[in-house]
Amino acid sequence: METYISLLRGINVSGQKKILMADLKSLYEDLGFKDIKTYIQSGNVVFNFKKTNKENLAKLIFDKIKTHYGFEVPNLILTTKEVEEALINNPYPNIEKPYFTFLSEIPQQENINELNKHQFENEFYELKGKVIYSHYPNGAGRSKMTLNFFEKKLKVRGTARNLNTTKKLIELANKKEK
Repeated sequence: METYISLLRGINVSGQKKILMADLKSLYEDLGFKDIKTYIQSGNVVFNFKKTNKENLAKLIFDKIKTHYGFEVPNLILTTKEVEEALINNPYPNIEKPYFTFLSEIPQQENINELNKHQFENEFYELKGKVIYSHYPNGAGRSKMTLNFFEKKLKVRGTARNLNTTKKLIELANKKEK
């Protein structure tokens, strides 16, 4: 069995795409996933399943949610190792509240070049592989470097989590692996 971390995008935000975590857990059980743990209401799920293709898992979850709820919820499947590496590679270890934007794939160089043309006062980011590390001193809610901005420039899907959530997901995943 492999431990996976599922990051759903855009659920339970301002009353949109509402999914109770107990219902989400039940939905994952219906897919045959084991030892399922959810964290906060924003679609963070840690579960065990046989070693398989992560994109296939994401599609299974996407299709099940669409069938059950009638709306689309993009999701990204990561391994424990990928999230641990994101934490280790954080270029801002002395910043209290960095954000991690996990991307579905490594962006093409031409799109990275396009992203690098944009800088914002008092905000900064660094792209390493499939993770964008960013910092918003005035708060993420006021930022111009939104997830949509990154996706538009890089032409890849992503989803963002703060440092505390990222650490908690690893903690939950590591409890499963013992």
